[in-house]
Amino acid sequence: MGWLSADELGIILLSLRVAAVSVLGSLPLAVLVAYVLARGRFPGKTLLDVAVHLPLVLPPVVIGFALLVLFGKHGPIGRLLSEHFGIVFAFRWTGAALAAGIMGFPLMVRAIRLSIEGVDRRLETAARTLGGARLWVFASVTLPLAIPGLITGVLLSFARSLGEFGATITFVSNIPGETETLPLAIYSFTQVPGGDAQALRLSLVAVALSAVALAASQWLSGSARRGGRDDRR
Repeated sequence: MGWLSADELGIILLSLRVAAVSVLGSLPLAVLVAYVLARGRFPGKTLLDVAVHLPLVLPPVVIGFALLVLFGKHGPIGRLLSEHFGIVFAFRWTGAALAAGIMGFPLMVRAIRLSIEGVDRRLETAARTLGGARLWVFASVTLPLAIPGLITGVLLSFARSLGEFGATITFVSNIPGETETLPLAIYSFTQVPGGDAQALRLSLVAVALSAVALAASQWLSGSARRGGRDDRR
């Protein structure tokens, strides 16, 4: 990649690391929440659904400010994590991953939820009647059949994380080598004289990465669906 400088390559690698960590960190909770929303019947379900989807409609800077208040060094959660576990999110790349994970969380939950809702409940009931515990039925029946939605959710969240800007810059600022992801770097280059070429190169990389993630989502989901149909024959 000789057309990219060492600094630009570092920005791309940091962005990929932030996106990957954000997805891996939010995936277990996303699966749990998606299952609860798809199968659960309980008071407050609508409120939970609204809370999950809030990042889609709120301005990202609001999410970033909330993270700063809660996870900042003087925030209630941030102080606790820093003093007792040595974990700091504010103005660190881990904070960028946290912000990206929250912004991509609704997309992941929605895709997994729709896939779980598409699973035939009769299969789950049959497994339960054979003595399977709820957790075993979920792990052996529901989750494998929901793999297409899980793949779609992971890749959509990954692509969203690569493009996250507002919450990230509000929560962790734009620190070169630490929190300067692709969108933040592109913004910085557009603000300095002669930075248009660098902004263009990074923009092309961002478009390529997002396109690959979306194309992979479509291809893998289609392959999983075709495999599921073949297994049922």
